[in-house]
Amino acid sequence: MVEARDVQKLRSLTGAGIMECKKALNEVQGDFEKAVSLIKERGLLKAETKKDRAANSGVIESYVHNERVGVLVQLHCETDFVAKSAPFKELAHNLAMQIAAMAPESDELLLKQNYIRDEGTTVEALINGVIAKVGENIKVGKFIRYEI
Repeated sequence: MVEARDVQKLRSLTGAGIMECKKALNEVQGDFEKAVSLIKERGLLKAETKKDRAANSGVIESYVHNERVGVLVQLHCETDFVAKSAPFKELAHNLAMQIAAMAPESDELLLKQNYIRDEGTTVEALINGVIAKVGENIKVGKFIRYEI
């Protein structure tokens, strides 16, 4: 029997729904680490199914580092509701910081970079994690980086 506190802990860690967390814990007989892996695996699968959906909403995020490096980045999603959500806004900010720090030359190169806050994660995996949380397609649009 899976305990409610374990379901809540898994949910807060992964952002997955209550029933998904409960199902994952039941499938792995309560092994928390395996449940986290299972949720992440399923999240990535969900992200792949959403890749072809139109992303016509979003935000433009700006970031200036030490008044010497500035970034503007477009981040697209499917609805205004998600564009206003905390996970989406946090992702937009983190991507702007990534671009400021790593100066990718294209969005393809950006997606392949290791994420600056977690070298074991790529930027693409970071985006896929947010796609799994919010349930919508997310795409990086244009970005520009200025440096003095």
